[in-house]
Amino acid sequence: MPGLVRKSLDSPEETRPFEGDSGQLELVSTQEGVVGRATFLPGWKWSEHVKPIAGTDSCQAAHTGYFVSGRMKVVMDDGEEADYGPGDVAIMAPGHDAWVVGDEPCVFVDWQGFADYAKR
Repeated sequence: MPGLVRKSLDSPEETRPFEGDSGQLELVSTQEGVVGRATFLPGWKWSEHVKPIAGTDSCQAAHTGYFVSGRMKVVMDDGEEADYGPGDVAIMAPGHDAWVVGDEPCVFVDWQGFADYAKR
C-alpha cells in the first residue's frame, strides 16, 4: 500500500448526472472507499431528481460529509429536520428527502454514502 495517495474530484473517475440537468455527482475511489462531490443546482430536490434513479420512497444512503457552499434542507422520514450550509459537517441516516434552499448551487463532499448514489 502506498504511503501517499492523491486523487482529485476535479478529475473524477466517474460522473453521475441527476435528473432534469439539476446537478451531478463526481466520484473518486480509494482503498478506503468512495469519495464524492455533489453539486446540486437551485431547484434540486431528492424526491424529484434522484428518486426516479434510486427507485425508493426516500434516500436510503447514509451520508457523512461536508458542505462547501450553498444551503440544503433535509427532512427525515420521521419528520426530524435540519438545515445545512457552508462549513457544516453532516451525518444523515438513511430515510430522508432533501432539497436546495435559495438560488446558489449546493456543493457537498461525502465520504460515506455516495458509492451507489444516483447510480443507473
